[in-house]
Amino acid sequence: MDLMVGGAGPATQRNEDSMEITALPYVDERTELVAADADAVWRAVGDVLDGAFGSGYARLVGCPHRTASGPRPPAEGSVWPGFRVDSATPVRELVLTGRHHFSTYALVFRLDEAGAGRTRLRAETRARFPGPGGALYRLLVIRTGAHAVLTGRLLSSIGRRAEGL
Repeated sequence: MDLMVGGAGPATQRNEDSMEITALPYVDERTELVAADADAVWRAVGDVLDGAFGSGYARLVGCPHRTASGPRPPAEGSVWPGFRVDSATPVRELVLTGRHHFSTYALVFRLDEAGAGRTRLRAETRARFPGPGGALYRLLVIRTGAHAVLTGRLLSSIGRRAEGL
């Protein structure tokens, strides 16, 4: 089945794993100001993602993608446990999508110039939590603040990595 991906540009046809990102409800956005240029931040995103997601959790909640594979640096088709790259515009935007028993979600990284040698790294989360299991999962992951803490740590790790490149 072909679906359309929404975003800042025109919609394009994607493969069967793609989803309508803008159709997912907004959850939150986290931001990190990084003292590095966008090229370094982009490389750091890929490096940090390679070590960030474990296959045990992906297996536990029923994610179809349980091992890392595909092109590096991140490109359409790259996979990490729980996530697949839906689209990648190098040095600008990386759209990760995924699903499991309790949620369908997207994590969108955006890189914006923020002055001389600085980059604003943003991570927007969108997700749908269907049924009673989804509602409980949302309570445990989103409402407790666990998601915000983990996303903040992920952005901090990317920032530290980029600043060290």
